[in-house]
Amino acid sequence: MLPNNCKTFILSLSLTAGIAACHAAPQQTAAADTGKGAPVETIKPNSDYKSAFPGQTRIAGVKTKMAVTATVINSELKQPWALCVLPDGRFLITQKGGTMRILKADGQADKTISNLPVVLAQGQGGLLDVNIDPDFKTNRMIFWDYAEVTPEGNVLAVAKGKLSADETQVEYIEVIYRAKPAYRGALQYGSRILFDKQGNLFVSTGERSGGDIRMKAQDLSAAIGKVLHLTKDGKAVAGGPFANTPNALPEIYAYGFRNPEGMAWNPATGELWEDEFGPRGGDEINIIRPGNNYGWPVVTYGIEYSGEKVGDGIQQKEGVTQPVYYWDPVISPCGITFYTGDMIPEWKGNLFVAALSGSHIARLVIKDNKVVGEERLFKDKRERWRSLATGKDGALYGVTDNGKMYRIAKQ
Repeated sequence: MLPNNCKTFILSLSLTAGIAACHAAPQQTAAADTGKGAPVETIKPNSDYKSAFPGQTRIAGVKTKMAVTATVINSELKQPWALCVLPDGRFLITQKGGTMRILKADGQADKTISNLPVVLAQGQGGLLDVNIDPDFKTNRMIFWDYAEVTPEGNVLAVAKGKLSADETQVEYIEVIYRAKPAYRGALQYGSRILFDKQGNLFVSTGERSGGDIRMKAQDLSAAIGKVLHLTKDGKAVAGGPFANTPNALPEIYAYGFRNPEGMAWNPATGELWEDEFGPRGGDEINIIRPGNNYGWPVVTYGIEYSGEKVGDGIQQKEGVTQPVYYWDPVISPCGITFYTGDMIPEWKGNLFVAALSGSHIARLVIKDNKVVGEERLFKDKRERWRSLATGKDGALYGVTDNGKMYRIAKQ
């Protein structure tokens, strides 16, 4: 049986031809009125599970005051997965099949990078996230991850290399880490890459979906279902929370994740935020803290695709960190970003979530590390939003599975 998110992906493909004309129509604006209202989710949840605290799910809806518009600035991408803003305002984008694109600041095509290692572009695998070294201006180093075939099975591999002077290839490519154990399946690799202030990497890894492996998310000797803390050479950052734990991988920073496809730094607090897919229900937003257990697959607000409980059907357990927010039914949250621009002042510090099966961008208003309002933007576009970023011009940019790049700005 296909997972819900996979079924939605297939459905979205069948709709693509019919909705293509919509993108040529005049751009529509997001809601412009103000105030809190009823929760934006109106569909019945998959279970009768109770949240751990008020506001953990189905928070009151809010609406953007300023009129904003989402404009297609590129429609020729091939399954874009990640969106990275370059120092000069251009964009570095991965395409799931195995190539990267550089787009000009206005979204027009600039360069294509195609000499990357072979990726396994099956299921949810392929060329995934990309990020630039904090010292990119001087060293031109980029880091990315992808699904890789090994003799033992498929893994999430993390690589680095130097962008050539003509920006058409990556030189001195080196795979610095492989998230093991390997597995034959093609689902739930994660993954996002962020740099901390010291120039080390945080990498999120999926637990690979299979019922025979997903418990590895709770196993400290396995690198899947984790948030890892790595040096630029792929080694464990010294002093990690499990550095002195017998049989534990010292690079593990936090554990108990299902399929974490979004990570972002909260500029107001400096804390690491993450989102991940639940099964049927239980999509989560988490604040990642060192050594914490986030529960999967022992603790979850979701149920199996069959309708059965996951494990013992537990939502709360001592020693397991609760999500800041969760969705039931799912929206399939992917890339996330905190809006840091000045163009739309009321969005400053809000968390934006790219929703795949939800076909919208979720705007979450955050106060004291809690979600106090939710808005669903651009559902009329019928797009599977994959990655988001604040541009140098203060606009919000997003790419979609349908091959489009949007600029979201004041009207």
